[in-house]
Amino acid sequence: MKNLLLWIMETRPQFLTLSVVLAFLGTAIAWYYGTVNIGYALLAGFGLMLTHGSVNAINDYFDYKSGIDLNVERTPFSGGSGLVPGGKLPLNQTLWVGTVTFLVALLIGIFFIAVKGWLLLPLIVAAALCLVLYTPVILKTPWPEWSPGLGLGILPILGFYFVQAGRYDWMVLIASIPSGIMVHNLLLLNEFPDVEADRKGGRKTTPVLFGMDAAAKLFSIATIAVYGWIVACALATFVLGRVVMPVYCLIALLALPWAVKAIRGSKEYRDRARLIPAMADNVTFILLTHVLLGVGYILEKLFPMF
Repeated sequence: MKNLLLWIMETRPQFLTLSVVLAFLGTAIAWYYGTVNIGYALLAGFGLMLTHGSVNAINDYFDYKSGIDLNVERTPFSGGSGLVPGGKLPLNQTLWVGTVTFLVALLIGIFFIAVKGWLLLPLIVAAALCLVLYTPVILKTPWPEWSPGLGLGILPILGFYFVQAGRYDWMVLIASIPSGIMVHNLLLLNEFPDVEADRKGGRKTTPVLFGMDAAAKLFSIATIAVYGWIVACALATFVLGRVVMPVYCLIALLALPWAVKAIRGSKEYRDRARLIPAMADNVTFILLTHVLLGVGYILEKLFPMF
C-alpha cells in the first residue's frame, strides 16, 4: 500500500487538475456542437490524466539521471516530486510508473481509434511524441515550451471533440488556441526557479537561452494574447453573425485579476517571495479560465445569442 501511494505521488496528482479542466472544456465544446458522450469523455479524461502523470514521472527520471534534481531548489510548482532525491522511491520505479501510465493511456487511444476511426491516429502519434521526447530531446532544443502547449493544451481539446463527434472542426481548433498558450505559459513560468539547474543540465528553456528578462516579457505577452484571442473571436462572432467563439466566453475575463498578479510576479523573478505566489496565481488563472470558457459554451448552447 505504501508503494502504491508513492507511485501515485510520483505522477504529481496535485497538478492533474489541468487534465480535468481540459476535459470539461473539450466536452463542453463537443456538446455545443451537438455531440456529447459522457462515457467517452470520462474515459478520455482518464487517459489524459495518465498521459500527464506519465510526463511528470518520466521527467523526474531524466532529471535525476542528468543531475538536475540534485541542484534544483524545489517549490510547490516546480522541481519535480522530490521522491527519488529524498530516497523515498528507487529511480527504476520512477521510470516504471511513467512507462505503465503511458502504455495504459496508449491503449485508451487505440480503443478510440478503433471505435472512432483512423483520423484520430495522427493526433495520438503527435501527443505520444510530445510525451516521450519532451524531457530527453525537446528540452535540449530552443523554445521547448511549445511541446506541452501542443501536447497538453491544443491536442486534448481537439481529441475530446473527436472522440465524441468523430470528426475535426476548424472552430474547435480556434477554441483550443487559448489552452495551448496557457499550458505553454504554465511550463514557462514554472521554469523560472529552475534556471540555474536547467543550465547545468544542458536544457535550453526560454529562461536559460534568452535570459530571465526576455522570458518574463514573453510570459506577459503570451498571457495578454490569451485574452486578445478570446476577445477577437467574440468580436468576430458579432461581425460575421455566426459563432466563432461564444460571446458568453467573455466571462473568462473574470480571471483577469489572477493573470495580472502572475504577470507582475514574473517580473519580480529575483524575489522568491513574489515569484512563488505569482506561480500560484498563474495556476489559478489557467484553471479558472478553462472552466469559464467551458461555461461560456454551455451558456451559448442553453441560451443562444446567435
